[in-house]
Amino acid sequence: MTSMTSTTAPPAVPARGRRRGGIRLAGRLTQRWLPFVLLVGVWEAVTRATASPFFPPPSEIVAATGDLWLSGPAHRLFLTDLAMDNLLPSLGRMLLALAGSAVVGIGVGIALGRSERVFAYLNPILQFSRAVPPPTLVPVFIVLFELGTQMQVASIIFSAIWPILLNTADGARSVTPLQMDTAEVFRLSAVDRIRYIIIPSALPKIFAGLRLALSLSLILMVFSELLPGTSNGIGFQLTDAQSRSDMPAMWSVIVLLGVLGYLLNTILLAVEHRVLDRRRPARTNGKVGA
Repeated sequence: MTSMTSTTAPPAVPARGRRRGGIRLAGRLTQRWLPFVLLVGVWEAVTRATASPFFPPPSEIVAATGDLWLSGPAHRLFLTDLAMDNLLPSLGRMLLALAGSAVVGIGVGIALGRSERVFAYLNPILQFSRAVPPPTLVPVFIVLFELGTQMQVASIIFSAIWPILLNTADGARSVTPLQMDTAEVFRLSAVDRIRYIIIPSALPKIFAGLRLALSLSLILMVFSELLPGTSNGIGFQLTDAQSRSDMPAMWSVIVLLGVLGYLLNTILLAVEHRVLDRRRPARTNGKVGA
C-alpha cells in the first residue's frame, strides 16, 4: 500500500467569481456616479449653448481649478503656492475649531446627559443658543477678539459645538439603569463608567453630531473669511475672484469647497465605521462560536 502525503492549500477564487465581483463593483460605482456625470454633461451642453459669462462650462472650471490649486510640485501633493497660502490656513482654522468643539461638546454633553435635573434646567438655554444664527453674532466676536484667527475660530466653535453637545447628551441619556446597576455591582469607578459604558453607548449619537458640526464648520469657515480685513483663506479667494469678475476662478473655489466637504465627510464616515465596527460583538456566520 502506498502512503500519500497531502497538503491543504487555500481554495482559489474562481475566475468567474472575480469577474462577478468586478461587475458588481462597477455597477455600484455606476449607480453612484451616473447622476453626477449626467448633470455635468447637461451643464456643459447648456453653458456652451448659452455662452453666459457668469456660468462657464465645467471643462473651463476644472481647468481653472487645476491651474490655481493643483499644478504645484509633486512633493507638495501638487498644491500650488496659492493653495499653500490659502487652503492650509483655512483647514487649520476649521480643524482647530472642530477639535475644540468636539472636546468641549463631548465633555459637557456627557455631564448634562447623566444629570436629568441639570439637563432639564439648562435645556431651554441650550436650545435658545443653538437657534441663534452664528453670523448675527459676528459683531460681538469682532468686539471680543477683533478681526483675525481668534475671531474666526470662535465663530466656528459657536456654531459647531451645539450639534455635538446636544447629540452627546442624548446619547449619554440612552444608558439604561441596568447598565449602571451592573457597573455598580462590579464597582467601576466614575472614569471607568464613562470609558466603558457611557461613551460606547453614546458613540453613534456623537458621530452624528460630529458630521453635522463638520458641515457647519466648513460653512462658517468660508463666511468668516468673507469679512473685510481678512488677508487669506478660501473665502478670501472667493471674494477676490468675484471682485475681479474672474468667473472660472470663482467657480473653481466653489468646486474646491465641494471636494473638501466630500473628502472630509468621507474620512469621518470611515473613522465612524471603523470605531463602531470594533465595538460590535464578533460573529461568525451569524453564530457565536464554531
